[in-house]
Amino acid sequence: MFSNLTAEALRVIRNMTGDGSAEYASLWQFPRESERGDLATSVALGLSKTLKQNPLDLAKQLAEALGRVAGVERAEAMAPGYVNIWLTPAALMEELQETRVTVAPAKTRKKEAPVIIDFCGPNIAKPLGVHHLGSHVIGQAIINLYRHTGANVIGWSYPGDWGTQFGKLAVAYRKWGTGKSPKEHSVEELLALYVRFHDEAEKEPSLEDEARAAFKKIEDGDPELRAFWADVVAVSNAALVRLYGRLHLHVDVETAESFYEERMAPIVEEGRKKGVFQTGEGGALIVPFPEGKGLPPLLMQKSDGTTLYATRDLAMVRYRIDTYHPSALYYVVDVAQSMHFKQLFETCRMLGWELPLLEHTVFGRMRFPEASMSTRKGTSLRMEQVLDEAVKRAGDTIRAHGDTIQTDDPSGLAETMGIGAVVYGILSQNRRMDMVFDWDKMLSFEGNSAPYLQYTHARARSVLRKAEGEEGKAKKGAVPPGMAPSERLLLRTLLQFPLVLEEARETRLPHKLTNFLYELCQAFNKFYNTEPILKAEDAARSFRLALTLLAADVLQSGAEILTLRVPDRM
Repeated sequence: MFSNLTAEALRVIRNMTGDGSAEYASLWQFPRESERGDLATSVALGLSKTLKQNPLDLAKQLAEALGRVAGVERAEAMAPGYVNIWLTPAALMEELQETRVTVAPAKTRKKEAPVIIDFCGPNIAKPLGVHHLGSHVIGQAIINLYRHTGANVIGWSYPGDWGTQFGKLAVAYRKWGTGKSPKEHSVEELLALYVRFHDEAEKEPSLEDEARAAFKKIEDGDPELRAFWADVVAVSNAALVRLYGRLHLHVDVETAESFYEERMAPIVEEGRKKGVFQTGEGGALIVPFPEGKGLPPLLMQKSDGTTLYATRDLAMVRYRIDTYHPSALYYVVDVAQSMHFKQLFETCRMLGWELPLLEHTVFGRMRFPEASMSTRKGTSLRMEQVLDEAVKRAGDTIRAHGDTIQTDDPSGLAETMGIGAVVYGILSQNRRMDMVFDWDKMLSFEGNSAPYLQYTHARARSVLRKAEGEEGKAKKGAVPPGMAPSERLLLRTLLQFPLVLEEARETRLPHKLTNFLYELCQAFNKFYNTEPILKAEDAARSFRLALTLLAADVLQSGAEILTLRVPDRM
């Protein structure tokens, strides 16, 4: 149906302009108000600027042609230059088939060049802070959008397991360790040693020199310090596995900073030969950028020969290109690293590499005023603390609602609700803006929240359980005469799912999907509250069950793309 409309619209546009390049994604909108039709287009407004003609006259020409397409009930031109289209009930129902297909993940297109999404870089020996939620949660949602729609995608983890901080930790362990082996420590105990190092270094600055010397020994392969480092990494990885399980995160490929230890020397040598890396103050290697770029020099190697984060990042870009030949590299990292990525990408271009699309998929800072974010001072609000608090508050909410929430597993439901509330609370905000953490909003059963989504899904599944044995009718429900406004609204909303997934993926903006799911919840609840489903006559009953089944399936599919779980009972 949509393809026929698009073909006819493009034919008319081509006749008007001689150019049929208008894109499907930019051609159609779904009006929120039913009186504005099932579909609308504002293409006449854009054409009027090109053709220097009245947009309403162009809209009338387009409406006349589209009104003759099979399945169109009527098409009307509206000032200043819109075309509103009403489809026949049969055409609407036929179009739902694409939504049904889209509910299930598409088959991966393995032959196409992969998209690599760098979405988590936990620092070893430090608990993840609440500020790390953004990259993990947003990144996994973007990965899931690509994977669900059939793209060949790799979710990449880049742990920070290398650098002077390990020299600091080694010094702290030697001076103030409790006698336990490194692998017997918890991550919190390792953090306490790291914090103590910085406290003591403020009084005794020479400790910083000891730390640099210790890390140099690690880089040079000192057996004892290498064993210490390996134990610390193992402790951190075990803690990450538990935390990632709670958040439903999955890493496809992981290469920590240490992986690039032997891959940095060739990069340094290449940069020297090409004149991109130059000797700076004290013998350090820097990348001076051309005037007009507005970029400060990038430090690539310290004067003592030790490498830096930037050196390893360059080696990682080279490795990914050579090994995976990706079509794009997306780095899901907060806005504080914007300058770093500008310098990194420009250095890659200066080296003359053949590059895929490089994008810093930026997100704003999380505004969480209860605590500062300084790991060095040990005052960072930890991710696990936030998740535990969310689960506790969800449990309180469940108890406060009494019998209105039905569950045989209150603790399991609290975990599902609490984790979902935090994740959805982040994903429902435009990642390009700073994110506001609001407990009350996140755990509300009203408004754009995880509990509202979860409760709506459970309500739909409850209806379907009561209609057990009628699955066949629900899947084939035909449109009865005289479709009710709430039925048409729900149907029209369901039609949008495939396009929403495409748009959310292409823009890498998960909030477009959360906004859609919220609108779907509203449409379903309006339908549920105004039209009898189980008590309706046969024709209406099977149709309404079909809408209910598809609504439940879309809610579940969309939620799982966002890493949420939706209970069948609630």
